[in-house]
Amino acid sequence: MKEEKYILFDQYLQGELTDEARLDFEKKLSENHELASEFETFKEVQIQLETKFDFAADRDAFTANLKTISKEHFEPEKTKVISIKPWMYMIAASVVLLLGLFLFNPSKPGFEEYNQYENAYLTERGTVSENLKQAETAFNAKDYKAAIPFFETVLKENKSAEIQYFYGVSLLEDNQIQKAETVFNEIKSGNSIYKNKAIYALALAKLKQKDYQSCKEILLTIPSDYEHYDKVHELLDKLD
Repeated sequence: MKEEKYILFDQYLQGELTDEARLDFEKKLSENHELASEFETFKEVQIQLETKFDFAADRDAFTANLKTISKEHFEPEKTKVISIKPWMYMIAASVVLLLGLFLFNPSKPGFEEYNQYENAYLTERGTVSENLKQAETAFNAKDYKAAIPFFETVLKENKSAEIQYFYGVSLLEDNQIQKAETVFNEIKSGNSIYKNKAIYALALAKLKQKDYQSCKEILLTIPSDYEHYDKVHELLDKLD
């Protein structure tokens, strides 16, 4: 059933599948080009929705309504002449929704607009552990969930601000927000070159939670000589 496919797409993106189900789904994606194409389309639509409003709050309604929508529009006997795939309707509906949001509801900035990070270069100096190499590789591949346990192992022996920072970013991207904030606050309390990066990351953590006032207050504490202050200034403007 088509609606079951979209529910599966959503569960995969939200990390709700078991390891076995996830591996099976990824195998199907690698073998079935049509399925992979539909999944990419679904993912792109979801990213657009998440950027403009709290998609997570509407996921339950989306899942509940999907079967009803499918029955109303995609019964076989009703598509004898023209066969239109369900995901086409989904895209069209999303475009209409997004246009409405742009025209009538100027929105606050979204986390996805600002969560661009520098690559981690943690293995360029001296002898490094295999765990650090694995952490660096996973982080730079944006596989943050995989990077976390490697960082945690490394931090038991080397608690540098640099490694803590990339660990905190990984936690933030994996939606372990409270743990990420704890890490960033610890860096913030020190005097390393990662201090302002950590403060900016704290602001992003608030942005991800749609706590716009706290985000703004944190941004205002970042000095103007911060290397990425242009982003700070841009985000402050959008929060006003």
